[in-house]
Amino acid sequence: MWRIWLLFDPRRALVMLFTFLFGLAIVIHFILLSTDRFNWLDGPRKGPVKTSEISLPYTTPTMPS
Repeated sequence: MWRIWLLFDPRRALVMLFTFLFGLAIVIHFILLSTDRFNWLDGPRKGPVKTSEISLPYTTPTMPS
């Protein structure tokens, strides 16, 4: 494992790794902020109310005698 650090400068490799991970984290957070479910800043968006749905009254099932 130590021979791999002979190919790469450790400081430059770690700076590139942390830069990549930070950029990936920013992209993931912006993707989550663009969704309705995971937007923690604005909360869920209220959609239009559907009026074409028919709601039937709930009847409790009866036990057979």
